[in-house]
Amino acid sequence: MTPNSPSPASRERRNNPRQRLYLITPAIGEPERFAEDLEGALGAGDIAAVLLRLADTGERTLIERSKRIAGVVQSCDVALVVDNHPEIVARADADGAHLTDVAKFAAALSLLKPERIAGAGGLRSRHDAMLAGEAGADYVMFGDPDRNGRRASFEELLERLTWWAELFEIPCVAYAAGADEVAPLSRTGADFIALGDWVWSAQEGAAKATAAAAATLVDAVT
Repeated sequence: MTPNSPSPASRERRNNPRQRLYLITPAIGEPERFAEDLEGALGAGDIAAVLLRLADTGERTLIERSKRIAGVVQSCDVALVVDNHPEIVARADADGAHLTDVAKFAAALSLLKPERIAGAGGLRSRHDAMLAGEAGADYVMFGDPDRNGRRASFEELLERLTWWAELFEIPCVAYAAGADEVAPLSRTGADFIALGDWVWSAQEGAAKATAAAAATLVDAVT
């Protein structure tokens, strides 16, 4: 998985972009209260997937919360990916899991493949990304902050996304830490632009913030 030149699929992706949004939820403790905001955001743009983050609790409650959100997400023909809980994916009727450690990602594959999505984040180097790809990642995410909220410089993020999009067929997700990052990230050729906590705390509301991001994405690639 280390080609010397762009693959035909990668060149086609670059020449005919169809970028989509990837929503990342806050840590959900009360899904009923969050569902309305989520429904509004899902209807505001071309959303490929929702990454569900869950507040810490017992496994049964995690499954119940995931099922509630799955009903909202999947009714919009959007995939639900659970953050760092691959063990509950099947029982929660989710579409896959997202893991933020290469070793944990590899260990979770037997729970997910081949029926469900296996996404990889927390990739702090090119080597990490290639390891995840070689292990069978369905997508890789760049730019997501670590547990302490730290992330690579924006210049490094742009470089890494461009490198991946030009050379590899596996889709990549670009994490936008704010609305101002959406346009430059979309120009890297990333397949998906991830919108995090700032969408849900936006003064204008999640639906309008998502719609604005979707419009910026379209403007950036046309």
